[in-house]
Amino acid sequence: MTPITEVEGRRVALSNLDKVLYPETGFTKGEVVHYYATVAGALLAHLHDRPVSFLRYPDGVAGERFFTKNPPPGTPGWVRTARVPRSEDERAEQVLVQDLASLVWAANLVVEFHVHQWRAEDPGVADRMVFDLDPGAPASVVECCTVALWLRERLAADGLHAYAKTSGSKGLHLSVPLEPTPSGDVSAYAKALAQEAELDLPGLVVHRMAKALRPGKVFVDHSQNAAAKTTAAPYTLRARPRPTVSAPVSWDEVADCRRPEELVFLTGDVIERLERDGDLFGPLINLNRARPLPGRTP
Repeated sequence: MTPITEVEGRRVALSNLDKVLYPETGFTKGEVVHYYATVAGALLAHLHDRPVSFLRYPDGVAGERFFTKNPPPGTPGWVRTARVPRSEDERAEQVLVQDLASLVWAANLVVEFHVHQWRAEDPGVADRMVFDLDPGAPASVVECCTVALWLRERLAADGLHAYAKTSGSKGLHLSVPLEPTPSGDVSAYAKALAQEAELDLPGLVVHRMAKALRPGKVFVDHSQNAAAKTTAAPYTLRARPRPTVSAPVSWDEVADCRRPEELVFLTGDVIERLERDGDLFGPLINLNRARPLPGRTP
């Protein structure tokens, strides 16, 4: 029998809570749901009004994974959705995770949360820019930190604030709050900056995705600024061997990183960090931190 729990007045069905999803640590589906409920205050702020895509792994990280933008079958009627463009001629529904009840419902599906750089009311008009720093072995997150510091300084020269988080996998993500800007303009600026980084750090950075170029270097992926693309949300779990989280980090932690394991955070680590430091990505949702993209009038 599937247990039913009540969350903020909504009835949410939970299933297979004892199923082990992360065999390396024995982390269960119930612990996934508990983690998301515990960090809900911070996570919901970053999901708010952003159409969500799900990476689902219902049989654990060693099982089948599938990525979906459509509301899953059986989505309750009380879960909000938004109509978003998929092409010039097509619009489709995507889920909005706006409250604790819809977060717990989604957590029961076993998901990573991925979001656009724009909000539902203004599709294709970004209010943040993202750089995904992806190391090619033998490079690691340590090299990503060097590139992140270069990007932070370069962005600051253009009047922009950058904030870092782990990808929850091997690299780093940088996010930059912007005044609303068409995604195409953000993509062009981000690509130019990635090219500039490659010119300035030729032994360390590549801006193209070709795998042959990437061993020992950091791929500065600017493509996730395209309107159709999504990026792992802050505080989402990742489908890795251990229950790692895409966790915001301070710039001191980035500057001081000497070993990859220093920037690996599991669910318990993130809960402790939130209690101690608060939401290090909080400035992203502070409109006072948003700046115009260079070349655009405020």
